[in-house]
Amino acid sequence: MKLHELKPAEGSRKERNRLGRGIGSGNGKTSGKGHKGQKARSGGGVRPGFEGGQMPLFQRLPKRGFTNINRKEFAIVNLETLNRFEEGTEVTPELLIETGVVSNAKSGIKILGNGTLEKKLTIKAHKFSASAKEAIENAGGQTEVI
Repeated sequence: MKLHELKPAEGSRKERNRLGRGIGSGNGKTSGKGHKGQKARSGGGVRPGFEGGQMPLFQRLPKRGFTNINRKEFAIVNLETLNRFEEGTEVTPELLIETGVVSNAKSGIKILGNGTLEKKLTIKAHKFSASAKEAIENAGGQTEVI
């Protein structure tokens, strides 16, 4: 195959349907909009969720609670996943992202005490659970809140 022989795959390029171009086109005269009515007008139609004047579903349902716009979401890391690092390593959020333990740091990183830690590590994170902090110190490591 040569560059001048390249062409799109069969059926991958569809020509747009030109409306209002004669009776033989199948979309002449009313251009597929039928006869009159709200949907036939320019700019016509109803907004999403409109139910013909009936009280819309989203307004009929009870509203509860609120969404805190200042909410912080932490990427969680369990102790058992920290065993992959060598003894004496300083574990930082940058290192966790680099090694693929965390894909998105979000508002910060929180270490949870799930599993056991068998190595002595210095861990820097934004938050620690009480059980995680205890387990790290029992293993001979240190915790540092950033």
